[in-house]
Amino acid sequence: MLTYQDKVVIVTGAGNGIGSVIAAHYAKSGAIVSMWDRDENALKQTQQMLEKDGGNVSVKVIDITSPEKIADAMSEVQQSLSRIDVLINNAGLGRSSSPYELSVEDWDYVINTNLRGTFLCAREAAKVMRSNKKGSIVNIASTRALMSEPDTEAYAASKGGILALTHALAISLGPDQITVNAISPGWIETGDYNKLKKSDHEQHPAGRVGKPDDIARACLYLTDPANDFITGINLVIDGGMTRKMIYEA
Repeated sequence: MLTYQDKVVIVTGAGNGIGSVIAAHYAKSGAIVSMWDRDENALKQTQQMLEKDGGNVSVKVIDITSPEKIADAMSEVQQSLSRIDVLINNAGLGRSSSPYELSVEDWDYVINTNLRGTFLCAREAAKVMRSNKKGSIVNIASTRALMSEPDTEAYAASKGGILALTHALAISLGPDQITVNAISPGWIETGDYNKLKKSDHEQHPAGRVGKPDDIARACLYLTDPANDFITGINLVIDGGMTRKMIYEA
């Protein structure tokens, strides 16, 4: 069953990695997919691949640090397709630097891309969704919102902010029948899965490292109209790693 037949789905950061796989899953489910990314070459390659498989997809080259470009892009989708049913806020980046050395410029760029960009995309999409009294937004956060490695302050702060933003939007947009949820991926391998070591898999309680398909299937679940009772949650998909106690030998 093509649950998303003719539904309009926007996926940000769709040029490669997790975003491209999410876009592919929606396209295979019958959706009309608008793929956004700042990397034009990656977008075109993904578009060609999905169209070859029969997907109904279009692309938009955009840097989501620009509020004006986000508003214009949402308006273009509404004008061309009349509606927006699903938004997957996947675009994001990080800057690894000691907190003693992290520049204000790098801090602002990460926050403006990951957190502010997520808010602005959600707000502009919701303006369209509320006219249909239906819609679903999924914000891709990270287990870095819950636990950290050194020198990831800007990234962790942005992803933690996304979790708080998610439940706030779920309450504010609920009266317009718009659900808002977050997904926090753990280790999701976007490179050559076959190059992973046995120990990489064994450190996960689930017995393996995650794949982009794991995140894509969760998006399909959370945005399924039949699951409109689910809103304001953070779905951690990490093979159980955030529940694993680790002691020094």
